[in-house]
Amino acid sequence: MSETEEKETFMSRKSQKTLQLAGAAIFGALSLTLSFLAAYLPRTPEGLAYFDPVSIIWVICYLIFGPLAGLICAVIGMLLLMPFDPFAPIGPIMKFTATVALILPGYLLMKYIKKDIRSGTIKPPKIYATYGVIGIIVRILVMVPFNILVYIALGYPSEFLGAYLIVVVLINALQSVWDLVIPYLVVYGTKLNEKFEIW
Repeated sequence: MSETEEKETFMSRKSQKTLQLAGAAIFGALSLTLSFLAAYLPRTPEGLAYFDPVSIIWVICYLIFGPLAGLICAVIGMLLLMPFDPFAPIGPIMKFTATVALILPGYLLMKYIKKDIRSGTIKPPKIYATYGVIGIIVRILVMVPFNILVYIALGYPSEFLGAYLIVVVLINALQSVWDLVIPYLVVYGTKLNEKFEIW
């Protein structure tokens, strides 16, 4: 490789990193804006949202700009939510944990099993659905003990814990479907991933 080609490759990678960081920051800020809408959406009596646009934005960022940008976006979004979320700090931390648990398994499978982490590899509906189901299972397995700790820490009656956990499982499964389907339609339906070609 010539010196000119090396410089172009370096600049290309540098430009991609800059674009990823910019995308993460923009989408992180956008998720805060949409969090105000979430305050008016229906919730369970326990305060769990049936539909949460915040995590949808984080997953959209992940699909467009790649895993690193998605993670940074979620961190930015979580931190921005802290002063405004009525359930802070627990709410934003749980939202972050649930989203990462949903999308991380698919990324790890692509990286360590398929040895392929191009965005196009998860675009086929069958593959995306497979990773999605695995992500939903992991998310539920992570969020159930997390919710048990929060439930106990807040001093809620232990006799209602079983019923609460059923609600937790159902809500996390429902939110996961929204978090996977809507970003898929937005990103791959409009071919946004092809316009940026980050990963």
